[in-house]
Amino acid sequence: MPMRLFTSALAIAACSSAAQAEFTLHVLHINDLHSRIEPINRFDSTCSAEDDAAGECFGGVARVAAKINELRDQLVADGQNVIVLDAGDQFQGSLMYTTYKGAVEAEFMEAIGFDAMAVGNHEFDDGPAALRAFTDLVNFPVISGNLDLSGSAELNGEIDNHVVLEVGGEKIGIISALATNTVETSSPGPDVVFQDEIESLTADVATLESEGVNKIIALTHVGLGKDMEIAGAVPGLDAVVGGHSHTYLSASDPEAAGKYPTMVDNGNVQVPVVQAYAYSKYLGHLELTFSDDGVVTASGGDTILLDASVTPDEGIAARVAELAGPIEELKAQIVSEAAEPIEGSREVCRAGECPMGNLVADAMLDRVKEQGVSIAIQNGGGIRASIDAGEITMGEVLTVLPFQNTLATFQLKGADVIAALENGVSEVEDGAGRFPQVSGLKYTWDASGAPGEGRISDVMVAEGDSFVPIDPEKVYGVVTNNYMRGGGDGYSVFSTNGMEAYDFGPGLELVVADYLADKGPYAPYTDGRITQK
Repeated sequence: MPMRLFTSALAIAACSSAAQAEFTLHVLHINDLHSRIEPINRFDSTCSAEDDAAGECFGGVARVAAKINELRDQLVADGQNVIVLDAGDQFQGSLMYTTYKGAVEAEFMEAIGFDAMAVGNHEFDDGPAALRAFTDLVNFPVISGNLDLSGSAELNGEIDNHVVLEVGGEKIGIISALATNTVETSSPGPDVVFQDEIESLTADVATLESEGVNKIIALTHVGLGKDMEIAGAVPGLDAVVGGHSHTYLSASDPEAAGKYPTMVDNGNVQVPVVQAYAYSKYLGHLELTFSDDGVVTASGGDTILLDASVTPDEGIAARVAELAGPIEELKAQIVSEAAEPIEGSREVCRAGECPMGNLVADAMLDRVKEQGVSIAIQNGGGIRASIDAGEITMGEVLTVLPFQNTLATFQLKGADVIAALENGVSEVEDGAGRFPQVSGLKYTWDASGAPGEGRISDVMVAEGDSFVPIDPEKVYGVVTNNYMRGGGDGYSVFSTNGMEAYDFGPGLELVVADYLADKGPYAPYTDGRITQK
């Protein structure tokens, strides 16, 4: 394990001979980069060279590096205190991760100079060994306080509960927690044990306070809703820098999902909560002013759009181009054409019927319909981007479907299909990825029903040219992806009750690419297969 340097670079440039009455800290932060190493387009998918040259793209690590370096250098020159944080999910989402499995993300995080990173759920997508390989490549601390890793051969001693950064003569405690449902949304394995987020964070605050640390920030990967709960429940917490829900907060944009920072009442104090969307599109800049006894007396800042006005860091851009070379040929392959943009945003596909969900589910069912399969169910969270109109490249398909899932087929009773749909709509309010996109099936859901047991009605299955009510006792052929078939996203009914399962079909991205090629030019659509009361 490499030696880790936990002192912020600013501590070298800014120091004080005595504690001052007030201390101001600037927190530069990102979250949920999801391997968007290259610039992205307005659909959060990899940007074409033509669109990038036309100034129509955003982000990419070269822009992230440029803006962080610009702000950090300016603030340091002004004698200010700065730390740079990542709230998790560097892994998964582009061919850069598919090809290099975290090494590229580690390289650029080191080059940028992060001070700490939270473990995100997707850091476990290739198991604990892949996360260990990543931590071996970085010198900054990767933390998560609610994981018991004592039984993990790969991660025991590698992931700390918290870290203390020395900044401008002050100690800044950084604590962390990862969403406990990671056991359903990723692949941490049986040796990674999750503990309650709030209980864990409360204990870590107490530990730091007993060591004389009175400025404490939670760097979390649990989603905005849980972050707000944490901010209101954990005593002694000064701020929450979060990720996981991809929430766009802004102090200046009325179209944002909420204010930056969002203030949460915690007894006698207001705790600021921030998040900076995802996919390298924004950089968050939180400014905190502390009293001498560690109480936040003022907070402000905003998210910064990394558009074409931000000139990419030349050295990093050159390195990105070098790494992209071996995969450009595959990415550039044209597989089909879209007559109109194909909507696949998480806001749409995790809350109702969406065009990309229909495309993916239809493609799955089309591939195996000759095997007697009549129902397809795809999790909305497995759909990661939209596709714009015009030529569709394999790179775009892989950005939509980056997880290297395979088709899985099995037999399931109608009652269990209904149970699966109940699971799928059980966490819509949280934007959970389990929302079921379907083909060969229609259903209605009602948010006023009890989650997991009373939201689904009017389930109909295709029979010939019409739809008929599902028979709870009849056995149906079902196709999904191997992640869901194994119980991922809460679909345990697939793993426990699925019969005659085969989990090793073709890659889902290839299935969709082939379907698009056959149907091109593809006209995206919705047809009312999913309705909400």
